[in-house]
Amino acid sequence: MFNDRFIPQLTADGSCTFFSAEFRESFHSHYGARQEAQQKFVVPTQLITLARQPKVRLLDICYGLGYNTAAALEQIWTVNRNCLVEWVGLEYDPTVPQGAIDHHLLDSWQPPIPELLAQLATTHLLQTDRYCAQLSIADARQTIVSVYNSGFRADAIFLDPFSPPHCPQLWTVEFLDLVAKCLRPSGLLATYSCAAAVRKALLLVGLKIGSVPPVGRRSPSTVASRSDKHLPPLSPQEREHLLTRAAIPYRDPNLRDSAEVIIQRRHREQKASTLETTTQWRKRWLKS
Repeated sequence: MFNDRFIPQLTADGSCTFFSAEFRESFHSHYGARQEAQQKFVVPTQLITLARQPKVRLLDICYGLGYNTAAALEQIWTVNRNCLVEWVGLEYDPTVPQGAIDHHLLDSWQPPIPELLAQLATTHLLQTDRYCAQLSIADARQTIVSVYNSGFRADAIFLDPFSPPHCPQLWTVEFLDLVAKCLRPSGLLATYSCAAAVRKALLLVGLKIGSVPPVGRRSPSTVASRSDKHLPPLSPQEREHLLTRAAIPYRDPNLRDSAEVIIQRRHREQKASTLETTTQWRKRWLKS
């Protein structure tokens, strides 16, 4: 049956996205959905280099419309058409990937990618000679535990939830600790967010972080790994932002609190903090 829940919205690069009424946000930046997948996820995780290996393992958190995975598969198979991709995706709402298929939003990627992801949106399991995939439909706070317990360790992780103010559940120290444990020692994690709370959480779970130059919008994005050897450095301004109240991270001790509870917990911690406020930090840098 045709999925009429989502209406495609055109972005600046000609690709389309959806708007989530539940989270009150679009799934992608209006600057360009396809551009975002390529420049904020595929490029920072260095898939053009990883593709030279016989096998690449990908973990796509908040699979959504499937753009990040489509862009990744296209990059990998352009470099090495025989590369085996072992893939795990986490998604809460199965109607989102199905809606992308129903509206033909993946048709512009090279074959057989549209066909493979169309099948994946329906069956949630797929195995071919080049693509072994499992799409888990549930709260990612629970499915990430299963991914970790399975022993799956990714060469690249795409961390792409809705923004922290709208979906704090997937930006907490506790959730990101499990995500980090699913990353191989040489692996890279990419996210569009540069929020100080997110970057601080990544540091607290043992990852090093780097700043990815802005694409479309003014703000940079973030790449993380266990080593900072090949990471683009943070600017002095970004480093100082991590010393403000904005960097107090979200917490969800039992991985089951509501968004409201998680936000309130962080607000209480910020209110009690003696750290510099973001307003003070911003004023200092405007004067310098």
